Amino acid sequence: MPNYRIIVDLSDRRLYLLDGDIVRRGFPVGIGRMVSRTPTGDYKIINKQSNPGGPYGAFWMGLSKPTYGIHGTNDPSSIGREVSSGCVRMHNKDVLELSSLVPVGTRVTIRP
Repeated sequence: MPNYRIIVDLSDRRLYLLDGDIVRRGFPVGIGRMVSRTPTGDYKIINKQSNPGGPYGAFWMGLSKPTYGIHGTNDPSSIGREVSSGCVRMHNKDVLELSSLVPVGTRVTIRP
C-alpha cells in the first residue's frame, strides 16, 4: 500500500506527490498573492469534496489549517502564478487525479 504525502514547493510553484521518499508525480500550481501568502508548515487533508462550486473548480481538499485547501480552478491561466487568497490551485484534471490517489489524513508540507 502506498505511503503518500504531498509537498508544495512555493518557490517553484509545484506540488509533488511522494510515496515514501520517492516523487511519483509533480503538478504546476497557483499560490497565494503577496498580501495573502500560502501558509508554510505541516498540515493534513481533513476533508474532500467533489464539485464544491464557485472558484474551486472540480474538487476541494481542505487542510488542517482552517479556510485553506488544495483545489481546482475555473481560471486555468492562474496556474503557475501568485493569484490566490492563500490556497493551492491546480488544473482540474490534476486535482481530480491527485484526489483519487490521496486519502483524508494525507500529510501536506508547504515549504517556502
